[in-house]
Amino acid sequence: MSNVIPKIKFGTDGWRAIMDTEYTMENLELVTQAFADLMNENHKKAGKAGSIRVVVGYDFRENSEVFAHRSAEILVANGIQVILSSAACPTPAVSYTIVDEKCDAGIAITASHNPARYNGFKIKNEIGSSAEKTITDAVESLLGKNPVKKTAFTPQNPVIRDINTKFIQNLKNYLRLETIKNSSYRILVDSMHGVGADTMEEILAGGKIKVQTIRGNRDITFGGVAPEPIAKYLAPSIELMKTGNYDLGVVTDGDADRVGAIRPGGEFVSPGIILSLILLHFVEDLKMAGGVVTTISNTGLIYRVARKLGVKVFETPVGFKYICEVMRKENILIGGEESGGIAFQNYMFERDGILSSLLLMQMMAMRAQSFEQILKSVEKEFGRFYYVRQDLTYPNELKVKLFEFLSSRAPKSFQGLAVERINAADGIKFVLKDDNWLLFRLSGTEPILRVYAEASSQALADALVNEGKQLAFSLK
Repeated sequence: MSNVIPKIKFGTDGWRAIMDTEYTMENLELVTQAFADLMNENHKKAGKAGSIRVVVGYDFRENSEVFAHRSAEILVANGIQVILSSAACPTPAVSYTIVDEKCDAGIAITASHNPARYNGFKIKNEIGSSAEKTITDAVESLLGKNPVKKTAFTPQNPVIRDINTKFIQNLKNYLRLETIKNSSYRILVDSMHGVGADTMEEILAGGKIKVQTIRGNRDITFGGVAPEPIAKYLAPSIELMKTGNYDLGVVTDGDADRVGAIRPGGEFVSPGIILSLILLHFVEDLKMAGGVVTTISNTGLIYRVARKLGVKVFETPVGFKYICEVMRKENILIGGEESGGIAFQNYMFERDGILSSLLLMQMMAMRAQSFEQILKSVEKEFGRFYYVRQDLTYPNELKVKLFEFLSSRAPKSFQGLAVERINAADGIKFVLKDDNWLLFRLSGTEPILRVYAEASSQALADALVNEGKQLAFSLK
C-alpha cells in the first residue's frame, strides 16, 4: 500500500489520474475510505445527531458508474447515508442536490475536461462548492490509516434516484425562460460528448428559438480530444459556425461545469469575455447589484467593464474554491476563472456551464440583439483583448531560481511596456500599461511552467509570452 499512497494527490479541484495506472479501483477505495473517515471524525467532533448524508454522481467516462457504485458501497459500509445518481449527471447537479437535500457533502466521479484516459474524484462541501484545501489535505493525511470497508447495498441505503430533473427545473427557475424560448435565434450547442448532452436543446424545446446539438452522445474517447472548451478541441463546432447559419455557438466540457463560446465566423470567445458579458447583463438588463470575483489569470476586460459599472473587483489565486470563498463572504454578482467555470448570485457556489450558456442567450433575447452585435458593441466601448497561454516543460530545479529572480530582479518593462504593479498571489503577474499583463505560474504536481499573457493585439500577446519563455530559459 505504501507504494500507492504517495501517488494520490488532490489538485485545485479534486484528485485526477490516469486510469489503470494511478486511478485504479484500489486507489479509489483508499480515497473513499479516507473521505469517509474524515466525515465520521468531523461529525463526531461536532457532536451532530443523525446520519451523515453524501450525494454521489458520475460522468460519461469509461467505468465512471462502476467507480461511483464502489464509492457508494464504501460510504454505506462506514455508516453514511448515500444518495446515488441513477444516471450520469453534470457535476452541478451533485452540488444542487447537496444543497436541496441539506446533505453534508458530495462526490463527483469525473475528470472534468481532462483527456479520456483520466478519471477523477471531486469532493463537494455542504454548500455544493469545491472542497477547501483543509478538507483535501485531511483526506490525503488519512489515506491508508484504516482498512477499506465494503458492504452490499441495502434496500434503504443508498437511495438510488434521478437527480437531474430537479437540478434542471431549478436552472429553469433561475432564467427568464419564456423570453429565451420566444426569441428567433439559431443556437449551436457542442457538448463535446460530455454529460451536457442535449440538455439545452430539451430546455428550449417548443419555442421559436432553434437549437442544434452536436457531440451530444456518450463517447468514452471524446472523439479523440480532451473534452475541454478551448479552441484547439472545437474543430467541428468552429467549422459549423463559419457557415453563417448560427447566431451563437456554446460549448460545455466533460462534466458540464465549464463554458466556452464561438461567434459567427468561427472565432472562439474566451470564458473571461463571457463573464464580462453576463456581468453587463446582470447590472444593465436585470438591475442586479454586487461585485465580481475573478482569478489572477483572467481577462482585463472584466476590470474595464467593472470600472464602467462601478462594480468592485476581487482577485483570487487560480482555483474555483478561492472564488467561492469570496462569494460566501461578499455580495458577489458573478465569479469565474479563465478556464471556463462561472458561478452566479442567488444560484449556487458552484460553476455551471449550461446556465452560463443560457444566460448568454437570455442577454441576446432581452436586448433583442445578436451575439455579434453585442460583442462588437463591447469591443467598440472597451477594446479587444487577445489571450495566450503556453504550458512549458520546466525543470523542477529551476523553479525556485526563476521565482527568486522574478521577485527581486525582474525587468521593469516587457515589450516596452512599463510594469505598473506586481501581483504575487499565485505565481507572479506583471501588470503593464493599458491592462496588458504577463503571468508566470508553476504546476504544483508536474515540472510545468505556465506562461500567460493578455494584450491589445495578438502580436503583442504572442511577443509577451515569447519574452517570458526566453527569460525563464535564460536562467539555465
